[in-house]
Amino acid sequence: MTDRTNERVELRIDGVALDIATLRRTGQGAPVLFLHGFGSTKEDYADFAGRPFLAYDAPGCGETTCEDLSKISVPFLLATAEAVLRHTGTERFHLVGHSMGGLTALLLADRHPDRVLSFVDIEGNLAPEDCFLSRQIVTHRTDDPEHFLAAFAERAHRSIETSSALYAASLRHKVRPGAVRGIFESMVDLSDHGDLMHKFLALPFPRMFMYGVENAHLSYLPELAEHGVELAAIPHSGHWPMYANPVAMWERIADFHAGGSTGD
Repeated sequence: MTDRTNERVELRIDGVALDIATLRRTGQGAPVLFLHGFGSTKEDYADFAGRPFLAYDAPGCGETTCEDLSKISVPFLLATAEAVLRHTGTERFHLVGHSMGGLTALLLADRHPDRVLSFVDIEGNLAPEDCFLSRQIVTHRTDDPEHFLAAFAERAHRSIETSSALYAASLRHKVRPGAVRGIFESMVDLSDHGDLMHKFLALPFPRMFMYGVENAHLSYLPELAEHGVELAAIPHSGHWPMYANPVAMWERIADFHAGGSTGD
């Protein structure tokens, strides 16, 4: 697709200078805001087709630069999303977020429910059980951020979960070690104490929760279905459907957006 554009956006969040690397497509209709997961980048969503979209590398990730990595946390990522939306003049939008990005998207949707048309949550944190990656900041604690990220990547590489080795192979090229602790500690705190399930179920617009079939054991899936959340199980996939089975992922998202209940 030749209609994608890359842009740089200079912002200041809580006194911290950021140079945000964005990827977007303009066009008719409300755009989709994509928020990537930890260890991923905006390019996870470059193949999205069918409507305008906006994606960017979160602070501490990809091509985005941040002058103080120690300030990065999920609340900081939320403030960044709000600032990017202001900068681009985006008033109403569809949300798609994966993992860390799904958690950030949930907080964004909870704060601005009147601006969100729909939300596809791809294994974003809703409960303490979702911290299988981020809780390693506690279970494998070290004061050396370089050592933690290297060991984290090695553990991911040895995991039997589908696409985990692929994810691990580029992890150290996509994440700044100094950003990891603040992100992971805030993810754990919000998952344990942030009342995330209540926030998600209270959202007033169409919601889909997408997960790899390898994670069909998630205890809260029946509760989501009971409250009208559409469930999308992606075959041949674990936590990273955009790597394991992108065709199925895009098809389910397209069907959800085309369902007639998600607004513009």
